Amino acid sequence: MDSLGSFALLLALCISAYAIAAALLGVWKQKPLLQQSAERATIAVGGLVLVATGCLVVSLLRDDFRLAAVASHSNRALPVFYKFSALWSGQEGSLLWWSCILACYSALVVLLNRRNYRHLMPFAVATLMSVQFFFLLLNNFAANPFRLLGVETAAGLQIFSPPDGGGLNPLLQHPAMVIHPPMLYLGFVGFTVPFAFALSALITRSKGENWIHITRRWSMVAWGFLTIGVILGGRWAYAVLGWGGYWGWDPVENASLLPWFTGTAFLHSVMMQEKRGMMKVWNMVLIFTTFFLCIFGTFLTRSGILSSVHAFAASPIGPYFTTFLVISLTITVAILLWRLPFLRSENHLDSMLSRESSFLFNNLILLAVMFAVLWGTVFPLISEAVKGVKITVGAPYFNKIAIPMGLLLLLLTGVAPLFAWRRTSIESLRRNFTRPLLFAAVIAVASFPYGVRGLYPLVTVFLSAFVIATIVAEFYRGARVIRQKQKVNWLAAAIHLTHRNTRRYGGYVIHFGVALLFIGFVGNALSVEQAAELQPGDEIALRNYRFVLRELEQTENDNYISNRAHIDVSKNGKFLTTLFPERRLYKASQQPTTEVDIRSRLSEDIYLVFAGMTDDQERAVIHAYINPLVMWVWIGGLVMVLGTIIALIPSLPPTALAPARRRKRAKEKARDEVPA
Repeated sequence: MDSLGSFALLLALCISAYAIAAALLGVWKQKPLLQQSAERATIAVGGLVLVATGCLVVSLLRDDFRLAAVASHSNRALPVFYKFSALWSGQEGSLLWWSCILACYSALVVLLNRRNYRHLMPFAVATLMSVQFFFLLLNNFAANPFRLLGVETAAGLQIFSPPDGGGLNPLLQHPAMVIHPPMLYLGFVGFTVPFAFALSALITRSKGENWIHITRRWSMVAWGFLTIGVILGGRWAYAVLGWGGYWGWDPVENASLLPWFTGTAFLHSVMMQEKRGMMKVWNMVLIFTTFFLCIFGTFLTRSGILSSVHAFAASPIGPYFTTFLVISLTITVAILLWRLPFLRSENHLDSMLSRESSFLFNNLILLAVMFAVLWGTVFPLISEAVKGVKITVGAPYFNKIAIPMGLLLLLLTGVAPLFAWRRTSIESLRRNFTRPLLFAAVIAVASFPYGVRGLYPLVTVFLSAFVIATIVAEFYRGARVIRQKQKVNWLAAAIHLTHRNTRRYGGYVIHFGVALLFIGFVGNALSVEQAAELQPGDEIALRNYRFVLRELEQTENDNYISNRAHIDVSKNGKFLTTLFPERRLYKASQQPTTEVDIRSRLSEDIYLVFAGMTDDQERAVIHAYINPLVMWVWIGGLVMVLGTIIALIPSLPPTALAPARRRKRAKEKARDEVPA
């Protein structure tokens, strides 16, 4: 398998180089056959990288410890479920996975556009294959996943196979980590496609908004996967790390969030270009920035230059990434400046009270948050370069910036649907704003007795309720018209309304999810915790809860040894459940981990951590947390994903009839055709 995988990667590298040359030469020499050859080469690269990835997966499943990647990240006792995820847990496998996803995306682009956009395809193929060539260089020379272990002997280098491997990092042995990295990669890599078409549109001076129409769904798919990846990353941190939270502004967490900010700004601002022919330069800059932030995030995660629980150890690939970023960024900026006169706006902002202005402010705030998070993330590197000491920026800095900016974004999320294009009248604002504002005020006042205190929590509740009210009002107004015309129930009317304009109403569903997400964030201000050293029979009292340690149990399997606490939970004197937090020691790596136990409800989570035993091994160290509203973070994420799926569904054409009307017409036609 190692020989086949190595050969496939080397051949893929050569063919990707050929695809770049053939695509560009085909345009220069006006040779359509060369352009088609480049596209076929792109499909061939996809097949070869898939073969190489399959070879590594088979090696992991077979416990082929001759391979350094297998010996370092797997072991015989590791469940098959996690052996597959070991593919992306190490440096070499993760970069191969990056190449595999890009190869599949590139092949899909070619297959879907074999007869379309012929003027754009050669440059799009050349761009995609250039990025592919870079990652295949890493796969072949800097981080080869098929590198064999060897020992020097008198007879020369001898291949060595240890009896067992070092095992997968215990922190990664969680179901969320089987899904989270692929989702994040699908998002990161997916933004390469709109980047390639945007660059192609600049080079060819493509008229109209063709490149936006081509890449809108690609951008939505990438953004959707990135959203899933970020939410699952938070869920993993919450369920595995044992600190009671789900977002700690870790450098690698930030790396996943940076392109999400710019990608969100891009998806909003392209509507300005489609509707009004505005912000053409801005959209190019946004999609280019999103792509480079994805590459930068990959670099941060894999170079080891910043300390993080998510990051890989220090490696020699940093100079490769730096060189690629510098060269590709220079070429991209040069092309953008060269074609700048071609990107003149066709219209200008007519009024500050308009949907255009709300999109503009939305973009500015998203970019401001992105720059603030980027600065805090790279500041340790800057401080080390200037002063020789790494100064880490903590959560207080990020919260100070992100919370007020996030609330402004939440406000715009509710305001934007109420504004009209071009100009909004004062009377329209009064009519559309009055009821949502009253509803939001009532909800904010009603939340006060439930412990919501302080400026930020109250404003968050108020704005979340305002957003929900405006979205419900938009659905209600549209569904009411359809219901009256077609005589259908409210649900059927809402479904038909959404199907008529999936992009618009899918966006509203995403905004609804964002509001739910912010409701979940309010819980951070209401959380309480307590730690204690307990013997069986001892208890912790926290708010109206009691946590009684009943017993400590030790278990063992082939993979780890576990100490498990049995803790009875009661509320107001009434027994609720028994939770079982654990402390594990993984045999292969000899690393201890904490396995929290969580009782989740819509109102609050009970979160218990078994932090270990005291030095005398007589008492268990237990941390108890009451985390209100956390469930709404995960629900909000699911609703955002649902909205993304809705927005990807093609809308009904304007002439399409509702199902009820079609059935009515069919019955009338059948009745008319019955002979008298």
